[in-house]
Amino acid sequence: MSLQESNVRSASVSRKTNETDIQLTFQVDGTGVSEIQTDVPFLNHMLDLFTKHGQFNLNVVAKGDIEIDDHHTVEDIGICLGQTLREALGDKKGIKRYASVFVPMDEALAQVVIDISNRPHLEYRAQYPSQNVGSFDTQLVHEFLWKLALEARITLHVIVHYGQNTHHMIEGIFKALGRALDEATSIDPRVQGVPSTKGVL
Repeated sequence: MSLQESNVRSASVSRKTNETDIQLTFQVDGTGVSEIQTDVPFLNHMLDLFTKHGQFNLNVVAKGDIEIDDHHTVEDIGICLGQTLREALGDKKGIKRYASVFVPMDEALAQVVIDISNRPHLEYRAQYPSQNVGSFDTQLVHEFLWKLALEARITLHVIVHYGQNTHHMIEGIFKALGRALDEATSIDPRVQGVPSTKGVL
């Protein structure tokens, strides 16, 4: 994994196992540009939305054992994204830390609340009308978000308040995730050091 460069909040990671082979680069302060090549088309779409709405830059090349299912690929991309996010933020000085964002997607309403706390936790409240979107298993949304929160060491609350279309509901989550993470990682010039009475995050 690369070291964080001064004034450039970005990081890269390579992860190769018997199940997946992933190269991922994440830049916090980007322009919404994504280059995503995985074997999971629905995840490609969701990561593109996440990147665009968060104004990040994201490059992912991933191969996995999709002949079994998409689980390992989705999970390991969540791991890699979380690791690069944590590294890119460095000591977290000056960040806003918290964010809460609602995103409507037609009939669906998703909410993502973030605390960049160094305490990994996921609360996930979503009930989908269908188990799959195309060939994508909706259970994998939880796996992705949990590994992201765990590796980034953030507190992440995800709530889908209502919806009728599973695609819309998940799309709302990823758009809200990008926008909430963008706000929580943004620099507030009023913040001296890290935004914690402990003096460290």
